Order: sequence, then C-alpha cells, then structure tokens
Amino acid sequence: MASHQQEPWLLENGNVKVLTKEMRHGHGRSRTAHNMSSSSLRKKSDRTLVSKVRCGLLRNLLVNIQEVILGTKLSILFPAIPIAIIAQCYGLGRPWIFALSLLGLTPLAERVSFLTEQVAIYTGPTVGGLLNATCGNITELVIAIFALSSNKVDLVKYSLLGSILSNLLLVLGTSLLCGGIANLAKEQKYDRRQADVNSLMLLLALLCHLLPMLFRYGGGGSDDALAAADSSLYLSRAASITMLVAYFAYLIFQLWTHRTLFEAEDEDGDGENGSDDEEAVIGVWSGVAWLAGMTVFIALLSEYVVDTIEEASESWGLSVSFLSIILLPIVGNAAEHAGAIIFAFKNKLDITLGVALGSATQIGMFAVPLCVLIAWIMGVKMDLNFNLLETGSLALAIIATSFTLQDGTSHYMKGLILLLCYVVIGACFFVQRTPLNQVNVNITFKSASDAVLNA
Repeated sequence: MASHQQEPWLLENGNVKVLTKEMRHGHGRSRTAHNMSSSSLRKKSDRTLVSKVRCGLLRNLLVNIQEVILGTKLSILFPAIPIAIIAQCYGLGRPWIFALSLLGLTPLAERVSFLTEQVAIYTGPTVGGLLNATCGNITELVIAIFALSSNKVDLVKYSLLGSILSNLLLVLGTSLLCGGIANLAKEQKYDRRQADVNSLMLLLALLCHLLPMLFRYGGGGSDDALAAADSSLYLSRAASITMLVAYFAYLIFQLWTHRTLFEAEDEDGDGENGSDDEEAVIGVWSGVAWLAGMTVFIALLSEYVVDTIEEASESWGLSVSFLSIILLPIVGNAAEHAGAIIFAFKNKLDITLGVALGSATQIGMFAVPLCVLIAWIMGVKMDLNFNLLETGSLALAIIATSFTLQDGTSHYMKGLILLLCYVVIGACFFVQRTPLNQVNVNITFKSASDAVLNA
C-alpha cells in the first residue's frame, strides 16, 4: 500500500480508495460473481512510466487511459470501433460493418462491467448492485431499443432469447465440461440455494412466455384472430409488469435480505484478482464519465448492428434468426463468458453459476419485460409470444438446466449434455429460413384437429 500513498494523483480527491476484506463483508461492497468473472480478463497496469509525468492533469488522463483502455486483455479489439465508424461513413461493405461492430462491442461490454465496479467502490453495495443490475446487460438493451425504433420486433426477441440460451446452455455447459475435465480428481460442489432462486425466477419467466403463446394458439376465447392477438398483447404487458415486480423483489433478496447467498469468494488469493484489499484505480467522476462515453459507443455500434444484420444475413447465407440467437450473444458477452469458464477451471463453480444463471435471470426477468414496456411507450406492438419453436427451445433449456443443478454437484457429463443441447438448438436455427418481421399466423388447436380429421 505504500506505493499507492506516494501516488495521490491516481484519484481526483488525492486519495486512493481502498476496500478491505472486512469492509466488504461488513458495511462495504460485496463482490458478486459478475465482478469476479469480469476481473479475470483484466491486466495489472504498470504506472512507473506514467508517474514521471509532471503535469497532474495530463498524468491523471494518462492513468485513466491506461486503466480503462489498456487495462484489459481485450484491448486488442478496440481498433475495431474506429474502423467500423470509418467503414460506415465511407459506405463500405455492410457485412463488414456488422462484423466490426460486433467485435467492437466485446471490449466495450467488459469495460462497462469494470467501470460499474469502480463506481460501486464509492457508492456502496446497494447503489453498486443496482448499477450492475442496470448496466449488466446494457448491450442487449441498447440493441433492443434501436431495433424497436426500426420496428424490428423479431430481432429484439431473437437477441434476448439468444442471450438466455447462451448463458444457460453454452456458457454453463462449457464451464461444467471444462471444469469437470480439469478437476477429475476433485469433487465439484456448489451452493444450491443461489441456483434454486435463479431457477424459480426463470420458471416464472417461462410461464409469462408460455401463456401469451397458448392464449393465441387457443384462440383466447375469441374466433377473431386479430382480437386474440390484441388480447395476447394486453396479457403480455400485464405479465411484463408482474415480471419487473418480481425482479425488484429479487434485487431486494439479493442486495439486502440474503446478500450472503450471492457473494463470490476467491479463497485462493491467486494473482491480481485474489488480493484481500481492493482499490479504486480511477476516480468516481472519471468512472461516470467513462461509463457515459462507453454507453455512447455501445449505442453507435448497436445501431450499426441493427441496420446491417439483414445485409450480413444475405451475404453470408445465414438466417437472421441464427445471427441474432447464436452469433450476437456469443460475441457480445464473450468477456463475461470467458471469465465464467476460467473460474470453472479453478473449481469455483459458485462464481460460474452466478454469472450464467444471474445473466439469464437478468435478461429474462428484467430486459425482456422492460423491452415490452418500452415498445408500448413507443407505440410498437411487442408481446411475449416468441413463437412455438423459440418458446419450446427456451422451455427445454430452463428445464434441462434445473435438472442439471438439482443435486449440488457437477461433473463433465452434465456440461457435455447442456452443450450438446445448445448445438442442436443452434443447428435448428441455422437451417431455419424465417424472414424478419414475418407475420404470425394464428393457428388454433381446434382448426388443427379439424384438419387431421378431414385428412
């Protein structure tokens, strides 16, 4: 700590903010699984050269750039951001703009997690937890808002569904598989209580998705397909409000009443991620300013993604559903996913489960209903009916994950099964050729049964 006392210019107020282990468990901020996962991709900065700069303002700026831009192992992807902007300005190939925008979103998403953690050191556990809950899936939310402004409702549904599927099957499956192989001689255990809470939340989300779909397929008590669609829309909006209320209760459960269930501990103290004392490397206002700047670039690249995804689909011969459900979530959340897998290798499954299940819950119970309400405000008709194939895939993913986590132990076969489920679902959307914004056809069970009898 002596080295930091000699460098008061690291923060605007001249002091290094330190959060000790006792403060984290007492009245300070607890590190969540998301924080621990994201920290696995960070690099420890060497400030020796920067400390020799005499001008305090310039020195502070260089420290901020070193910590925010160069302080991640994904900094090599930052050049994709200006290249994507230049390609857009000069009207270069639209598929290339789509690919570059996706690559640029990867380090931005990881840096947002870093910045929220830095700000949370000053604001305390409650505001920090709310920041993480709001900004944890900011990439998906921004993409969804731009898609809604272009009336691309199916793209919103595909991207949000893909995020849930990738967290439950791809990330969790790969983590359990790799962790099981790397720890064959060890018994892998985790705390079931956190997994049970997240599973219950996901089952509630599934119910809210199933009812509008069944309502439409069942006719909703009306012979008029348009009236049934409107009733399904009203039901979806009511269900979305219910989901947000449940998510608010979940935040109270997570941040106040049962906070210890969601705390992540790195017992080994390995490397820079395992130190007992946690420091703020930038000031609070610097963190807020960087967070606002990163959000602007995320919004810009998200707009490029929404505008170019159909051209990329045609150029690459891949369906929009495959790009939205499979490719977007993998690339956009690659940093968080990689961190979860790294901790699975270290046999720290509580952190892995916190990332995978926590992200899926956040998207299913917060991002999805929020998009429905935002669409309502914008005058766009978005419901929770994700169609039969998509909702069926979601149901199987949630049920398979719940069965996998029911006994509190893990081995590589569980991960392999989850991963293979994701491969099959991915293959399904790979061969699907559904046009974007396809008009949904209302097929009732009665008409289906009549067709079978007439045949």
